[in-house]
Amino acid sequence: MKLAKRLSKLGTESAFQVLVKAKALEAQGRQIIHLEIGEPDFPTPKAVIDSAKQALDEGYTHYCGPSGLNELRAAIATEVGQTRGISVDPDWVVITPGAKPIMFYLILAVVDDGDEVITPNPGFPIYESMINFVGGKPVSLPLVEEHDFRFRVEDLKQRVTSKTRLIIINSPQNPTGGVLTEGDLEAIADIARDKDIWILSDEIYGKILYEGKHHSISSFPDMLARTVILDGFSKTYAMTGWRLGYGIMHPDLQTHISTLVTNSVSCTAPFVQRAGLVALTHTKKEVHQMVEEFRSRRDFVWKRLNAIPGIHCVCPPGAFYAFPNIRSFGMNSADFADYLLDKAGVAVLSGASFGAYGEGFIRLSYANSMENLANALDRIEEATRQISR
Repeated sequence: MKLAKRLSKLGTESAFQVLVKAKALEAQGRQIIHLEIGEPDFPTPKAVIDSAKQALDEGYTHYCGPSGLNELRAAIATEVGQTRGISVDPDWVVITPGAKPIMFYLILAVVDDGDEVITPNPGFPIYESMINFVGGKPVSLPLVEEHDFRFRVEDLKQRVTSKTRLIIINSPQNPTGGVLTEGDLEAIADIARDKDIWILSDEIYGKILYEGKHHSISSFPDMLARTVILDGFSKTYAMTGWRLGYGIMHPDLQTHISTLVTNSVSCTAPFVQRAGLVALTHTKKEVHQMVEEFRSRRDFVWKRLNAIPGIHCVCPPGAFYAFPNIRSFGMNSADFADYLLDKAGVAVLSGASFGAYGEGFIRLSYANSMENLANALDRIEEATRQISR
């Protein structure tokens, strides 16, 4: 049976591949500690669950408009406006089943064959996958350890050409936990205005921040109209399985993105949107408690990692990932990750699965209990002692 050639351009998320390997070992009786999956281990707040049940009883089980329920769009516009210091009308909002569709729809909407898209590297692998799928060319922007996993402005300038259509930024960032400064964002904004380039600002971890204040490039002068903010409910509200995300964009673009929604999924489940409305307006306490627990885990994990001979880890200021340097062990990232899974029973991800500039690192998610994290780090320390360097 013949398949379309474009399918060969699609990538995947290695976290799910590692999960399959780990589950196979568990089926053999091994005890595996899972640090590979990037999802909060906290329960979805009870008020959110109750609101979904109520919405089902109230009949929110039929189609709605492709852009989403008006009441949730209005609440999102208010929340985004307050947290970013911008003025957003509900007409700028499009709600999607998860935040990933915003990446896909935007890249479909603005990238033609041969157009270039600058992406963070290491970075979320779906960016590059979607760019390749539509016939664009991903251009890697290195995020370097010596710069706290931020880019160098000169590296960005060197990569901008007449074919650059889109720059993707992610702050706080997956997989490094790095955060872009106001100066970093200003440099990107200057280039985008000068060269007429779209910005996709992936702010899915915007509320999981341990130092300072979250900054959005959309708040810089003349940047709101050329920026698409990507955000959602999965990380902040422990709602990964609910599949609820959104994009903020100029209404002229929003119209086309809504048409893509119509052509693909029709709409996002209305009862899930009603639950999202409660998450947005009635769970500040739960969100604060989750972030504070993540902060405690972050402090424990990066300090323990740095105490292991041969490992160096930059303190991540956001998200819930550590990205330690393991180059001293003389193994590539994939082999080291496999070694930890097989030898220590700890599932982590190869840094190279996030791009070439991730080679020499691994990603650990500390979205796990403190007890499991302590056990995992004990195992990693013991396993690394047995590597002859």
